[in-house]
Amino acid sequence: METHLASEERSTRVPVHKQDSAFSLGIFAAVILAVILGLTYLFKTNPAVGRWAQGYDPTGRWWVSTAIAALPILVLLGAMAVLRLKAHIAAISGLLTALIVAMAVFHMPARLALTAAAYGAGYGLFPICWIIVPVIFLYDLTVKTGRFVTLQRSCTNITEDSRLQLLLIAYALGAFFEGTSGFGTPVAVCGAILISLGFRPLQAASLTLLANTAPVAFGALGTPIVALHGVTGLDTLTLSRLISIMLVPFCVLVPFWLIWAYAGFRGMLEVWPAILLAGGTFAVTQYLMAAHAGPSLADIVAATSTIVVLIVFLRFWKPARILNATGKDVTGQTRERFDCSTEEIFKAWLPWLVLSVIVFAWGYPQLSKWLDSLTTLKLTVAGLHNFVFRVPPVVAKPTAEAAVFTLNWATATGTGILVAALLAGLLMGLGPITLLTSFGKTVVNLRFTIVTIAAMLAIGYVTRYCGLDATLGLAFARTGALYPFFGTLIGWLGTASTGSDTSANVLFGSLQTMTAQQIGVQPVLMASANSAGGVMGKMIAAPSIVVATTATQTYGQEGTILRFVFLHSLALASLVGVLVYLMAYVPPFTSLVGH
Repeated sequence: METHLASEERSTRVPVHKQDSAFSLGIFAAVILAVILGLTYLFKTNPAVGRWAQGYDPTGRWWVSTAIAALPILVLLGAMAVLRLKAHIAAISGLLTALIVAMAVFHMPARLALTAAAYGAGYGLFPICWIIVPVIFLYDLTVKTGRFVTLQRSCTNITEDSRLQLLLIAYALGAFFEGTSGFGTPVAVCGAILISLGFRPLQAASLTLLANTAPVAFGALGTPIVALHGVTGLDTLTLSRLISIMLVPFCVLVPFWLIWAYAGFRGMLEVWPAILLAGGTFAVTQYLMAAHAGPSLADIVAATSTIVVLIVFLRFWKPARILNATGKDVTGQTRERFDCSTEEIFKAWLPWLVLSVIVFAWGYPQLSKWLDSLTTLKLTVAGLHNFVFRVPPVVAKPTAEAAVFTLNWATATGTGILVAALLAGLLMGLGPITLLTSFGKTVVNLRFTIVTIAAMLAIGYVTRYCGLDATLGLAFARTGALYPFFGTLIGWLGTASTGSDTSANVLFGSLQTMTAQQIGVQPVLMASANSAGGVMGKMIAAPSIVVATTATQTYGQEGTILRFVFLHSLALASLVGVLVYLMAYVPPFTSLVGH
């Protein structure tokens, strides 16, 4: 696996700055302008468009309808993994496929389909890209000032073994950033740090995606679980407790899986005490926080505890063999020891400490509610809001689909990250002009990523409003007594297709609870399974992969990364499905669900 990644990287890597800049900037500008003008038009007009009810089997053969509904996802992933097209081309191809399927097969009015696409693209720009751009901007500033080199040296001084560096950075630190902000932040930051430690770019991107699994359900201050509560009406603390129970074994398993994928079985066994300590600490702490205090701080407290425990442990223990970032045995070799003063280390970590503190404060409920009341705009998408109806058996009764664009520019996580980046830049001695120029360069460098994510979210929204997602979900619901297993894969599919565990919970939460009642399983079990299964789809979600390639400067090689992580993702999701099946039917696992 490692050799495969290395050979593909050497043969196919194309630096972003060597691509057709004029052409790409033109596409970028055109997409942004089209989305802005389109949304502005939609918000200001209210054309007479008839109400439209979704149909989930337009061909009269459920398996044919299901196959057609899967086409946009298959085209998107196939274009990247099989045809090896660049992500923005694959995303545009997937979007065109989604529009054709929606209008030609599922009979969605063209006006509604195009409006849904524009709405989704707008959501891709804000808040998704509004999170990614400031994070990469902050990273660029730390590189520009040389702080990132010192950060690399401080990590090397904690442990010289690359397996333990991977455990500390990708798993523990990544979980912290997932808890504070989510939406690709851990992949972007940790991937860049791993490269600075000597990991190859493709390797860093793939491994950070693999590590970013168990924390996802409680990411961004528990947003996925809060959203799941909103669509199901189930108690938030009950959902939080049950999801944390499902994830306990995977909090322990994933770090073993991560190191095994990187260094092989023998390499994993050589550092098993550190892996078990990290996974066990994270699992226990996340469960205690989630079960007793709710979802908002579960990741943050668990990740912080894991980082502290691991750093202390590594001061007294090291493996018999030391492997460098290329996997070579360097035990006993004289290595350069970087003498970093406490002040230098503090300055190197200061930008990321500022980020952590401000993002955490930005999400503080009292502050966010106050700012929301003063600044947030809720813009109804005319011609789409309440014009599309979900119908049974997906919902109990016909339900209008809302389409309200929330412009929470002040309380958005991206705004907090931007404030942190600007403050960190000033603390690093950079002036306003330098900061403005650097931000502009970051936006230009991310032009492909912005276009790609806008197109991918457009696919997701067309899929949602057309009912393609429900068609796929209903196919899994036909599995009867096996539904606890396959229902878990619905969550996996939802996150893989939308890029967000939150979106997967919103899309399929209601379907999960209704199907659970029909087969005699507790609804809270399947609602929780949707989120727990969804976390394993995060690593193959196209937006996540694009963020990873952007941060590691491997844009254009999304297919290589997708091929690497896909089987890991499917295997882990299947294991979650097995656990949920046991919790549904087999004592003593059934007692874990409660009543």
